Amino acid sequence: MFPLPINFMSNQAEMSFVDHLEQFRWHLIRAVLAVLVFTLAAFAAKEILFHDIILAPSRTDFAMYKLLCWISDITCVSELPFAIQSRTMTGQFMMHITASFTAGIVCAFPYVFWELWSFIRPALYQDEQSAARGATFFVSLLFAMGVSFGYFVITPLSINFLSHYQIDPSIINEFDIASYVTLVTMLTLSCGMMFQLPMVVYFF
Repeated sequence: MFPLPINFMSNQAEMSFVDHLEQFRWHLIRAVLAVLVFTLAAFAAKEILFHDIILAPSRTDFAMYKLLCWISDITCVSELPFAIQSRTMTGQFMMHITASFTAGIVCAFPYVFWELWSFIRPALYQDEQSAARGATFFVSLLFAMGVSFGYFVITPLSINFLSHYQIDPSIINEFDIASYVTLVTMLTLSCGMMFQLPMVVYFF
């Protein structure tokens, strides 16, 4: 059997398994409440969430496209030849909920990680706790950098490529809102997770 950390063993002497579950339940409840609060705030700020954030990379006045035009006329993006449609009755409403929930996860991520880390940290050895000091800050910083990189760089480049890609000139690009929002959120969150690799390597 693997030796248990001293802190964990002392905690076990004071707390039963059910007590640990109860403690974890409250950490989880607070984390979920934080996500819900940010989700409701994003849902209420519909115009900002969609027009200013999610749909911004679909317009040529986006920061990345301006930068490409500033670099050279060759790389300049002057047109994005596609239209976004909603082909189902509940399409826009469901995308409103989905996008709001995703925004809630992104905004609440530092607090959610802090809650989970607060539950895990007492079970570590003293030297492990010292080595992991500042984990919440660095994890949150890397996540913010990854999300920003995915949103400002990867997402507009992907949209530009996919909107101009044609297998035949007769085919018009008319993307469904669900497809567009899924692409934006997938690229943004994927980059946020990928930027956690330095922390994963450090802990290993």
